[in-house]
Amino acid sequence: MTIRFLLRAMFLWLTLGIAAPSFAQQSDPKALIDALGTADFKQAETLTGQIAATGDPRVVPALEAYAEGDLYVRKADNLVFMAKAAGANFTLIDPLTGASAGEVPKAAVTKIRVNNNLRRVIRAALGGLTLLSPDKSVRLSAADAVLKAPSAENLQLLEAALAKETDAQVRTRMEEARAVSLLASDRSIDEKRAAIETIKSLGGRGAISILMAAAPVTDDSLKPDVDAAISHIESTLALWDAAQNIWYGLSLGSVLLLAAIGLAITFGVMGIINMAHGEMVMIGAYSTFMVQEVIRNNYPVMFDWSLTIALPVAFLVTGAVGLVMERGVIRFLYGRPLETLLATWGISLMLQQGVRSIFGPTNREVGNPSWMSGSFSVGYLNFTWNRVWIVCFSLSVFFALLLLLKRSSFGLQMRAVTQNRRMASSMGIRTPWVDAFTFALGSGVAGLAGVALSQIDNVSPNLGQSYIIDSFMVVVFGGVGNLWGTFVGALTLGVLNKFLEPTVGAVLGKILVLVLIILFIQKRPRGLFALKGRAIEA
Repeated sequence: MTIRFLLRAMFLWLTLGIAAPSFAQQSDPKALIDALGTADFKQAETLTGQIAATGDPRVVPALEAYAEGDLYVRKADNLVFMAKAAGANFTLIDPLTGASAGEVPKAAVTKIRVNNNLRRVIRAALGGLTLLSPDKSVRLSAADAVLKAPSAENLQLLEAALAKETDAQVRTRMEEARAVSLLASDRSIDEKRAAIETIKSLGGRGAISILMAAAPVTDDSLKPDVDAAISHIESTLALWDAAQNIWYGLSLGSVLLLAAIGLAITFGVMGIINMAHGEMVMIGAYSTFMVQEVIRNNYPVMFDWSLTIALPVAFLVTGAVGLVMERGVIRFLYGRPLETLLATWGISLMLQQGVRSIFGPTNREVGNPSWMSGSFSVGYLNFTWNRVWIVCFSLSVFFALLLLLKRSSFGLQMRAVTQNRRMASSMGIRTPWVDAFTFALGSGVAGLAGVALSQIDNVSPNLGQSYIIDSFMVVVFGGVGNLWGTFVGALTLGVLNKFLEPTVGAVLGKILVLVLIILFIQKRPRGLFALKGRAIEA
């Protein structure tokens, strides 16, 4: 009896002696990590699962280092560390705390080996840790990672995480990740068919890639479902692409509107073909550069206000240059369009060379304020903040000019001179000064265009030359002197260009637009919105 009792006691002691360390290891991630130093590959797979089962987020760096082959065991005490080379030595790092454990010779440690099967186990363990993380952003990132690299090995982890997930956004992403992983598994046909529907609702080019990769290994009965899903996604993307092209066209049209609206004023009121209009845009851009240079060097905290300050500066500078041009040269050439064209072309060359002499021929950097930086998406549409603000600014300038022309005495005089110069003069309107200030206004608006263009284009002496031809096309197409015609013409040409470029190329697209405008002018010589008046109709 006594012998039997002693044998039972010894058995219980041995059982507890073996089980206690195992229990300690399951609850102590440090002990589990240290056990990796003496484990073989099979034991390491079991230990890796136990490390992940602790749910301790501190073990993530250790598992990542393990997968990369950066875990080492110190020979003196069999403790495991992460290690970084430091010359002839290794710097040891505690795998849980990240604290330095000093330097040792390379011969004092042994690298813990890892094979491909073990790496897969480690990746699955890491996925389980991050999918079950208490941090929502970590879980969302983990689901995104699985979504981009689907694997049947992640399926059980995803389903376990889904069973515990309460956040709607993360749950949706996990369901999508489960669907793409399910296609790579040996689950039933019905489950895979449901997964195809989930991927179809996910949409996007990534979904097409997933379905195309799954098609060769998918059961024949599912191939019609895969093809139908791909066709549906492609037709949806085609609509989004068209919407994206419309947005690009509107943003290009807003740039053309800014560049052409000042030209529409001077061309419509005065009949002047101002070949130096592009240089007014260029001077506005360089005014922005100078304002930013002053702010950078003297008041850097005000940099976000630089464009707000540059707007009135550019308007006044270019308006003053336009006023000097009109009073000094153009007023002597009214009624002689060829001489005016040649004179303004000569002035444009002089202004370009003057800017080259002062600022040099190279591009100048104009920075984006923080509120114009970055981008955002709506569905599959991508928007950059600088383009959004330029569209808003263009509309603001357009409606401000409409208000000026319709609600101010100066606007009334401008419209009177446009419609019948002789009658306006006989009614006491000083037409020479109306001409001068109209030219100054058109030049000032071109300067505002230069401020906007400095955010999306290179600031160089040739900046204005890129927009002068398009500006003339917009004015002629919309109707000379008509702001609404300029507005519609700019947006129409912008959208048309963006739809033609992907098909025929940028250069051929511009040629086709020019041909279409010529054909249109043959039918409507005065453009979309022709001005009316006795002098004009005569």
